[in-house]
Amino acid sequence: MKIADLHEDISWGTSQYFNDTINGPAQSSIAQLAKFDQALVFAAIYPHVRTWNEDADKVITLYGRVTNPTHFSFDLILDHLKFYYYLERRGLVKIIKGPDDSLGKVNIIISLEGTDALRDIYDLYILKNLGVRVIQLTWNYDTKFAASCNSKKDYGLTGEGEELVRLADDIGLLIDLAHASRQTVLDVASISKKPIIVSHANARKLKDSRRNLDDEMIEAVVKTGGVIGVTAIPSLLPKPSIEGVVDNIRYIGENYGWEHVAIGTDFLGMYPDEVISGFESIEKLSTLNSILGDKTDTVLWKNAYNLLKYIKY
Repeated sequence: MKIADLHEDISWGTSQYFNDTINGPAQSSIAQLAKFDQALVFAAIYPHVRTWNEDADKVITLYGRVTNPTHFSFDLILDHLKFYYYLERRGLVKIIKGPDDSLGKVNIIISLEGTDALRDIYDLYILKNLGVRVIQLTWNYDTKFAASCNSKKDYGLTGEGEELVRLADDIGLLIDLAHASRQTVLDVASISKKPIIVSHANARKLKDSRRNLDDEMIEAVVKTGGVIGVTAIPSLLPKPSIEGVVDNIRYIGENYGWEHVAIGTDFLGMYPDEVISGFESIEKLSTLNSILGDKTDTVLWKNAYNLLKYIKY
């Protein structure tokens, strides 16, 4: 069985939760991924340091539990990159940089979560040379490029944000709209020449949350040929169980096309006690085989794998 996950915080899980993300039994690890015939993970760089300030109120309201606000650090981008390249030097993963790369056993696409630390759009050239292939426009904070899901004034893409999206298209980086505001999703969909991904979010029709996508947002992503990664974050599910994940997969697949839905667990980025019933670790993806039937390979592998043709060396 082949599996793909549009969002795991492998480096964050190591640096912030002190998980053994190589051999450990927590939400995910390289050893667990290696149990599948082949694995492809969009591995996040989350360049944020935990802190405590007034932003806590916004984040706690969003997730419904005590959650640290953060501040960003460009240095952390480098630290997380070093970790991923360490894994590759150890022969534990293969970093995929272009569509012609042959896949190994455990493969990662490096993704930057949030543009908070970018000085200007030309940082994309540097990030690409360092191996980053996916740019998520926001975390839960507004940036000079785009409004986040937590924005008090949803201004969507800024002028500089439009330039960033166009540059990403031109140089072969994918745009990820997880955590983005409604208007940001609609704005990006109107100008992007490539499929958009929303790496870890669910349908707002099933659970009303600013982190989830309403039907117009889903339709906008789908019209670009994009893919939505259904996530295991409990506060974004109609029920905190694998059945809640399946409900979202079916909602998107049946209403918008099975080629537009995948998995984006957010494993290792969630608190250790946030795992949901029946989906305590990445290994439990195997249980979806009997539930999804002939859609299993499409949802758990093909839709994410097909995105590789849109990245460039």
